[in-house]
Amino acid sequence: MSVLPRPSSSRGYKTHAVENMPPEMPDQNLYLGDEVLLAAVKREGIDWVQELAVKTGALAGSQQFRDIAHIANREHPVLRTHDRIGRRIDMVDYHPAYHQLMAETYRMEAHSIAWTTKNKRPQTGRSVLYYLWNQVENGVISCPNGMSCSIVPLLQSDPEIGNRWLSKVLSTEYDPRPLYAGEKKSVTVGMAMTEKQGGSDLRANTTMAIPTGNDREYLLTGHKYFVSAPMSDIILLTAKTENHKGISIFIVPRILANGERNSIHIQRLKTKLGNQSNATSEVELDNAIAYRIGEEGRGIREFVKHMTHFIRTGLSLGSAGIMRTAVTSAIHHTTHRKAFGSTIRSLPMMQNTLADLAIESEAATLIGFRVAIAGDDAKTKEADKLLNRILVPIAKYWNCRRVSSVTLEALECHGGMGYIEDQSIARFHREAPLNSIWEGTSAMMGLDVMRAMQAAPESKDALLEEIKLAKGGNRHFDTYVKKLEDELVQCSTDFEPHARRMMTKIAKAMQGSLLIRQSIPEVADAFCASRLGGEWAQEYGTLKVTGAPLKKIVDRAAIK
Repeated sequence: MSVLPRPSSSRGYKTHAVENMPPEMPDQNLYLGDEVLLAAVKREGIDWVQELAVKTGALAGSQQFRDIAHIANREHPVLRTHDRIGRRIDMVDYHPAYHQLMAETYRMEAHSIAWTTKNKRPQTGRSVLYYLWNQVENGVISCPNGMSCSIVPLLQSDPEIGNRWLSKVLSTEYDPRPLYAGEKKSVTVGMAMTEKQGGSDLRANTTMAIPTGNDREYLLTGHKYFVSAPMSDIILLTAKTENHKGISIFIVPRILANGERNSIHIQRLKTKLGNQSNATSEVELDNAIAYRIGEEGRGIREFVKHMTHFIRTGLSLGSAGIMRTAVTSAIHHTTHRKAFGSTIRSLPMMQNTLADLAIESEAATLIGFRVAIAGDDAKTKEADKLLNRILVPIAKYWNCRRVSSVTLEALECHGGMGYIEDQSIARFHREAPLNSIWEGTSAMMGLDVMRAMQAAPESKDALLEEIKLAKGGNRHFDTYVKKLEDELVQCSTDFEPHARRMMTKIAKAMQGSLLIRQSIPEVADAFCASRLGGEWAQEYGTLKVTGAPLKKIVDRAAIK
């Protein structure tokens, strides 16, 4: 048998010398290094979140947590339907990296601060933390962390049922043990709304709920096609009651008070494009014990009234967070890689592309925070109450649509390296499309905007008044807004066929207004000229701006 010779240590591997390759991104504070975010916190009067934001920014920007996020997405959750002797257990095992991420998001109050603080604009403050966490890992922060945050108003609306879990949902001590909720330090929340035959049309659901006679306890039987975070302690889901009064909403505990597993049978885990650290499953409910929360037959209304705004606002800002990390990754790579005699970042074509991406990212961030502010201020300001209804679906639609284009362009800035899974940009590109689907597709957002205009026509006026706060700040902007007003009048009685086009126009007008009022002239002018004035080829890197303004925009976007 022949034996391969051992390589001589004296010969070395000259062809393996690594040159002209970007170093690992150093430890950075994603909060302190973000000029746009720092300005937003100061401007909106939410300095109270700064201590948590500094801590979160340091964790999310560390090499340690980038590595942990990579492992959590590489080592996928594993389903164990039975134990070693054949008993049904329906367990999903996660890698320790996932649990470490969950523990830190809980410790940093990303799921709870909006409901526990007494400070001004609590949702906006929480949005800062959510935005930062989305720059490192999305499967943990979006769901179940996002669900654990958004379910709180629903629990508070029905204390008789909700108080059983409320304090545990708000706990900052993450507890992954598979125990009855009453024995745990905290509980996590999953969600199961859709079924195979209905998808977004929840009224088509067929899961049945039969009352046990024990107050508001029911037995649920049916099939749920998408159950996000199936290892959560409680799962929020929809079902019909036997008198068919419409869809009701229920809380299903995974472990019962007697320590037995509830009749929730996981059929399989979904193989997904992205969001791979988080399990998504398909389940059968076989007389599973559940508790109705809210009014019978009005579950969809209860869900929309108490939860939809918070989930959609989170998805808007989550997408903005992904855009932010894509841009900073592209800037880092091109800063440290040379071609044609200089760094790639300094080449005119690349500088144009990076600036274009930075403008898109900042515009997404500002509109994301504007909807968070509207949610906070809706209680005291009529204009924000109207904006809260109509602008949230528009921002959710637009940010969640644009994020994929940003991650794709940022990936290309990395060249062939960007296509390799070792680079985080590949993971973020796979993650990007999900937010467009969660909590309503683009078509659903269009229908929601149409309903808002029909139910409260004055919401359209509030939208235009907000946009026109920047009137006179840019000639492209002024012309664009005048045309937008005319188009809104023309399609007001037949909005649905034009919904996507009009949401796109409204979103860009709002972003232009916010940038004129809140950003630097170089960013605002370039956005208005390109997105509103037609001085753009609908592709990144086609700004008509050249020279020093481009460099200033890119420098502004780089983490300090």
